[in-house]
Amino acid sequence: MDLVPTAVWRISPELVLALDEHLGPPVDSYVNGSQTWLVGDEPSGPTGAGDAEMILEFRLHPVSGYRAPAGCSHYDIWETVVTQLSQEVDAQPLRLGNETRSLNDLWDGLEAFPAYGDEIEPARLTTLATAALALAPDRAGLVDHEAIGDAWERANGKVSIVELLIDQLTSRAD
Repeated sequence: MDLVPTAVWRISPELVLALDEHLGPPVDSYVNGSQTWLVGDEPSGPTGAGDAEMILEFRLHPVSGYRAPAGCSHYDIWETVVTQLSQEVDAQPLRLGNETRSLNDLWDGLEAFPAYGDEIEPARLTTLATAALALAPDRAGLVDHEAIGDAWERANGKVSIVELLIDQLTSRAD
């Protein structure tokens, strides 16, 4: 079993706005509701010829049983939510396409982990991820991504990836 260092934040308007402020728009938006950012890909050294830094993947995980709001493309959801939250609109409700949804009806939370399986201690990952977002995670440690992926597939996406992550992080911390 390969354990992956991971940091996890529960969803909140503050988290979404921190992602937008510090990481900008996602590099990819998925039909399943996930939003992804890659951080830290700048080569080090004055000429840019040094070793590349550790690349962290930040993945905003959708809620269990996620379905896209009617009349809203998966590419438009992020910007629509950020625009409304930036205008200090209450996270309950957000107007998305032909529907009204709360933030908690879209995403459960955010996970950060080494994008390419690089080895890093959980404490160092937490430091890097906190610096990138200017927001400390709710939990951090080691998780079994394969077991979480298997559970999600067995449940046909009707289980919270964030809850599975937090359950593993909590049980490993005890």
